[in-house]
Amino acid sequence: MKKQSRYTTQVAAIVALGGLLMGFDASVISGVNKFVQLDFQLTDLELGFSVSSLTIVAALAMMVSGPLSDRYGRRVLLKYCAVIFTISAVGSALAPNFTLFLIFRMLGGIGVGASLILAPMYIAEVAPPESRGKLVSFNQLNIVVGISLAFFSNYLILSFSDSDAAWVSQLGLAEHNWRWMLGVEALPAVLYFFGLYAVPRSPRWLIMKQREEEARAVMLKFTSAERTETDIKSIKEALKSDTRKKRTPIKELFKPAFKLVLTIGIVIGVLQQITGINSVFFYAPMIFEQSGIGTDASFIQAILVGLTNLVFTILAMALIDRLGRKPLLMIGVAGIAIFMFVLAYGFNSANYSLSKDKIEVLSDDINKEALYLLDGQSFANDVIYKEALRKQLGDQAAKAYESELITAAIDMNPTLILIGIIGFVASFAISLGPVMWVLFSELFPLKIRGLAISAVGFLNSAVSALVQFLFPWELSTIGSAPTFLIYGILAAVGLIYIFIKLPETKGRSLEELESILIKN
Repeated sequence: MKKQSRYTTQVAAIVALGGLLMGFDASVISGVNKFVQLDFQLTDLELGFSVSSLTIVAALAMMVSGPLSDRYGRRVLLKYCAVIFTISAVGSALAPNFTLFLIFRMLGGIGVGASLILAPMYIAEVAPPESRGKLVSFNQLNIVVGISLAFFSNYLILSFSDSDAAWVSQLGLAEHNWRWMLGVEALPAVLYFFGLYAVPRSPRWLIMKQREEEARAVMLKFTSAERTETDIKSIKEALKSDTRKKRTPIKELFKPAFKLVLTIGIVIGVLQQITGINSVFFYAPMIFEQSGIGTDASFIQAILVGLTNLVFTILAMALIDRLGRKPLLMIGVAGIAIFMFVLAYGFNSANYSLSKDKIEVLSDDINKEALYLLDGQSFANDVIYKEALRKQLGDQAAKAYESELITAAIDMNPTLILIGIIGFVASFAISLGPVMWVLFSELFPLKIRGLAISAVGFLNSAVSALVQFLFPWELSTIGSAPTFLIYGILAAVGLIYIFIKLPETKGRSLEELESILIKN
């Protein structure tokens, strides 16, 4: 039994690497977007679309990956995901223009969406009931690890690109740093592809395809002979039951009885994204650069964001069944609002001014003569200052040297920005991040659960894509302080709703919750 348990853990760990690739693929763009915008001369909205397009495609992939896996198998589709991740990484790294870059990033979205569904599905189908929760959580944990790994990898490549070593020059790290940031994902993707050959087919899928003997041989690797026979019988009965079930029509969701529970689901699903979490994950270095710390330091602080997310996600997993869902949400969303207000205050207190001494020490490539006209002027916020820079230097030069020009002119406390971002990520990771999906599995009654989770999950992805798309434009148009203030206000409104409307689901049966939430 110990040997079988070890084998189950090994298989789950291999399959969960899909989560790591998903987290890496989604977050690696955070270190790339600044360089891509300059190389391809993108507008802020074009940059926003290059980031959000992956999420849009991932949402669509999530909708079709389940049915496709029923037809071709979980393992087969996971292998295709590994191939897709590899092609996307290499293709986007070598893309000669924005169109091809966008196509390869969107291709990666197929891998992200499919692996998000298929990896936990496979693990749940092979894991014994007593360890299913822990093993399925491997995937969620690996997503968070993948996000942290992307931040660290980006910083490492950026650091190497500043080196005078011969191999750095030979590999072209200095002039192609962002391409290497994207391309390195191909290595774990290839390892994942070959690792999946050590993973058997899902026994549930084999039984679904009338291949019972193959399923039995696979299940004996995971559990005892007695339990194998019991599980095969249970799977057969479940499959028969599934074939007799009628599909729930979409209009069922809009019945008056489900109004409260659907409203709660929509509010939590929208709140998780509209408070700006993916603005931070996908634009972290850009945000830190706005505080005047420079490019290198902004990449270091992005690593702290990833580590904070990892630590507090693990903490949430330990606390969710002890403290309950509502207390964690209340604490976390309150923290999100507070730290967003801290960020808004920090950026609002900033002042920008360029003196002659500061201008003289700028890079030689910057047109200093044009900047001398700004000597002695003071700018109350980042939007006005950036507009003045564009007027003096032109759009392309102002954007290319934005980090250096902000560092030279800004007068603010950058530590306050670091505290705000880290506090925000910690608050999210202990609440809205993991708790939302647990709530969805408990709130919605069985009759509409699958349809409701799919619908609210799709809405969640759509809001996420919108937030990612608009963020660069918001920074340039309305500024950092108003952007984070809006996120804080939305979090405060969400907190009030959670306090008034959300019931505690901890320790209550699904039937008891249904009697509370469903008004017949």
